[in-house]
Amino acid sequence: MSAERRVAIQMDPIESIDIDGDSTFVLGLEAERRGYRVHHYRPTDLSFREGRVTAHARPMTLRRVKGDHYTLGAPEVLDLRAVDVVLMRQDPPFDMGYITATHILEHIHPETLVVNDPAEVRNAPEKLLVTHYAEFMPPTLITNSKADIEEFRAEFRDIILKPLFGNGGAGVFRLQEGDENLASLLETFALAFPREPLIVQQYLPAVRKGDKRIILIDGEPAGAINRVPAKGETRSNMHVGGRPEKDALTPRDREICEAIGPMLKERGLIFVGIDVIGDYLTEINVTSPTGLQEVNRFDSVCLEAQIWNAIERRL
Repeated sequence: MSAERRVAIQMDPIESIDIDGDSTFVLGLEAERRGYRVHHYRPTDLSFREGRVTAHARPMTLRRVKGDHYTLGAPEVLDLRAVDVVLMRQDPPFDMGYITATHILEHIHPETLVVNDPAEVRNAPEKLLVTHYAEFMPPTLITNSKADIEEFRAEFRDIILKPLFGNGGAGVFRLQEGDENLASLLETFALAFPREPLIVQQYLPAVRKGDKRIILIDGEPAGAINRVPAKGETRSNMHVGGRPEKDALTPRDREICEAIGPMLKERGLIFVGIDVIGDYLTEINVTSPTGLQEVNRFDSVCLEAQIWNAIERRL
């Protein structure tokens, strides 16, 4: 690998990441191992002018040392057409800022390979792409209609209510039969997200046993972890107390992966994390999936190397 190859990582502040859990960190480490010069920039550093896409980026080196895991060089204006790969790895929410970044990066892709494909990221919000695979989903409603939500609740009694473009478990509520907070919650959501629909799903008791994260690389399942919610919690997200456990793919998991894998590969969605509760597919995460380090530890693998193998096959 030529030392002149370069990768620019569009991500959140490098100083705030958890080096024991962050997937972008190990993707950057693997790029360095392969001889890439790594640059860091934030989405707000991105610019477009007269067909030219640039970023106020800084050369970056990484190391697995807590409290001293990075070094950033002097800022420079980096022409993103001059790098080989851009990793679009900033965390959601999937808002207009996120969407704007996909439009800008679309000007350089695929001459500069953007991972994941920015147009396909834009077309694949986590809770909407999954609706094309209704046969694998729990009963689901997407709406702004209070009447439709009340009707759905009357049918299924125990429901989950959450913002359609939320992330990380934020704004997720369980409403059991008899809970009198529905009207108040809808008023709160209307104030916070006045123009966005909500997603409502039947509560799945299997979530008490865990919410499985399956990593797919170029459409192929590469590993899984189970995320078990903390006592008294509905949410299994690890940053709200979910506990990762070793897990393996079931026949149902493989059936789901076989159904969606070809679509992911065709769309250039190289690194994807899907969420499965019991027998049901709940999300297809394409923006900034996580879980690499947890799977690596449990399965003694190196998923970031597999992702870079998939990237380099496309270069």
